[in-house]
Amino acid sequence: MIELRQLRALCTLRETGSLVRAAERLHLTQSALSHLFREMEERHDQPLFVRKSRPLRFTSAGLRLLQLADDILPRVAVAQRDLARLASGQSGRLNIAIECHSCYQWLMPTLNTYRDDWPEVELDLCSGFHFAPLPALVRGDLDLVVTSNPDSELKGIHYYPLFSFEMCLALSRNHPLLQNGKRRWVTPNDLDGEIQITYPVERERLDIFQHFLDPAGVEPADVRTAELTVMMVQLVASGRGVCALPDWALHEYLQKGFIAQLRLGEKGLWSTLYAAVREEILEQAYLADFLQTARDTCFSHLKGIRAATGGKSPQAELTTET
Repeated sequence: MIELRQLRALCTLRETGSLVRAAERLHLTQSALSHLFREMEERHDQPLFVRKSRPLRFTSAGLRLLQLADDILPRVAVAQRDLARLASGQSGRLNIAIECHSCYQWLMPTLNTYRDDWPEVELDLCSGFHFAPLPALVRGDLDLVVTSNPDSELKGIHYYPLFSFEMCLALSRNHPLLQNGKRRWVTPNDLDGEIQITYPVERERLDIFQHFLDPAGVEPADVRTAELTVMMVQLVASGRGVCALPDWALHEYLQKGFIAQLRLGEKGLWSTLYAAVREEILEQAYLADFLQTARDTCFSHLKGIRAATGGKSPQAELTTET
C-alpha cells in the first residue's frame, strides 16, 4: 500500500533537497523521516534516492513515486477543499493587513491561487504601516495580519507560524565594511554612526533595532524611511545608507549585482513571520485553506527560508491510502 503521507514526504524531500530541511518542513525528527523512507524502500524492495548525493538524486523507483504524487496529491487537495466547502459553506471575508512590503513577493501569488479556489470569499488587502493592525484585528476590523511581532498580551489571537527567515544587512558594493573582501558578518558596533534606511514603522517593530542595535546600545547617525523595498535598495546602492531586509527580499538585487549583503552577527539574525487571526474564525475552512496556500507558496517562491516550529498544517492530515 502507498500512503499519502509517504508521497507528501517524498515530494517535500524533492523540494528541499535534503533530509534535514525536509524533516523541518514536515515537523518530524530526522530519525523519524529516515525511518519512514526506509519503510517505503523495504516495502518496494529498492532504494528511492541516492544517499549523500549532491544534488539529491532519485532512483527510478523514487521518480515513479514522485510521478504518482504529482498526479494524486493535487486531486486530493481539491477533494479536501470541496468537502470543506460542503461542511462549512463557501462564503466568508478575509480582510488582510501586512506589516512589510517585501511580503508582497509571496502574498500576491498566494492571493491569485486562493481567488481561483475560493471565488466566493471577499478578499481585501491593506498595508499596516500607518496604523496598528493587531488591535484592529482584535476589534474585528481585520481578519488576518501578517506580522513578525506577535503581541502576547492581546487576547483571542492565534499566531500561525508561516516560516522563519534571516534578516540581512544590505549595503553598497563599495562600502568600507567590504574593503578587505573577506567579511561575512557585522557586529552592532560596526553600524555605529551608519544611516539606517527602514520602512516607516515604529522603531520597536523593527528587528534591526529590537534584536541587534538596541541591546548593544548602538545608535545610528540617522534613520531614513521608504515605503517601497525597491526604493530602499536604490538608496543603499547609491551609498545613502544601509538597511536590514529579509534574505528573500534581497535575493534578486544581489543576483543583479546592485548591492552587497552581510549577515547581522556571526550566526545571523533570524525572525519568524506569522499569520495572526482571531481564534473565533480559526476553524473556518476558507481560512485554514488560505493559511495552507500561503505557507506552500512561501516555500515555493522564497529563497533561504526555514520551517518555523509550531507551523503544522491547519488542515487535518489525511490517512487515506491508495
